[in-house]
Amino acid sequence: MQDSEARQGSGGTVPRDSRNADAPAPGLGDRAQELLLVGIGALARLLPERVAQWVGSGLGWLAGSVLRIRRGTVEGNLERAFPDWSRGRRVRAARAAYRHLGREAIILLRLGAMSPGEVRERSEIRGESLLRDALDEGKGVVLLAGHLGNWEFAGAALAARDIPLDVVGRKQSNPLFDERVRVMREGFGMRPIYRHAALRPVLKGVREGRVVALVADQNVRSGGVFVDFFGIPASAAKGPGVIPLRTGAPVMFMAVTRLPGWRARYHLDFSAIAVAASGDTEADVVRVVAEFHRLLEDAVRGAPDQYFWFHRRWKTRPPGEIEPAKGDAPAHRPGTR
Repeated sequence: MQDSEARQGSGGTVPRDSRNADAPAPGLGDRAQELLLVGIGALARLLPERVAQWVGSGLGWLAGSVLRIRRGTVEGNLERAFPDWSRGRRVRAARAAYRHLGREAIILLRLGAMSPGEVRERSEIRGESLLRDALDEGKGVVLLAGHLGNWEFAGAALAARDIPLDVVGRKQSNPLFDERVRVMREGFGMRPIYRHAALRPVLKGVREGRVVALVADQNVRSGGVFVDFFGIPASAAKGPGVIPLRTGAPVMFMAVTRLPGWRARYHLDFSAIAVAASGDTEADVVRVVAEFHRLLEDAVRGAPDQYFWFHRRWKTRPPGEIEPAKGDAPAHRPGTR
């Protein structure tokens, strides 16, 4: 049952009776996108993996070098993160990031047809005992990750190892695609939680002794905290610090990177983040969130072409600082003139 449900999530049209009752009715554009995804997904699974990966890389090149979708944002982010790089090196990194995104999109379309055994075989874990020891404490685990490598495959790899996993994610605007993602995750044993209504189910999951995973490295427009990311203040969600402080759950960081080679295989690396209640809750939250971003930055530096540079990570600025124009780097970095 698990494998067939997973294949539904990436294969043919999602059965109508499995869709969320409160989901909006799909429009004509949603249905057109669904048909396109069905066609591309069928092609991605029929082609030999090496060829499918080549197609994905080509689609990434098309998006970045011909259509130039978000190209200014990508190059602006790379300039922020790596000001010491030459322009040529940043251009090469941008091209590689688009190719990586295209390849990983193909892998996601193939993921639903993979068995848990194949997912386990395609992934290796360093520090798995840290995660399991944290789970054995019975307080649940808050698992923090960034948009690096293939975070969706990483979730499947953990669930395939019988780790009780709740995944917090954004509700997709296309209800058909949203349901497709939900069915695929549930097919592997994950329990999806929508970000817009996350606090109560997240706390419930933690108190049930489950791992609750948050991909928490995107810009927060309001209500966040500012922490350094590549030496530049970035607005970040408070949840990664608030939840463990409220529940006493341990916090783990997970870095996911794709291993070399045309056959998709991934390395998951776990490390613990210390949580200590000093009595100053705001400062304690900031320390956890800052440490998460420090660990993520180290991981991104090791595989910059695998990071999701397509998001305006530094869009929201601290009070009094002018927001940079789209695609522009900040006027200066801390410690520079």
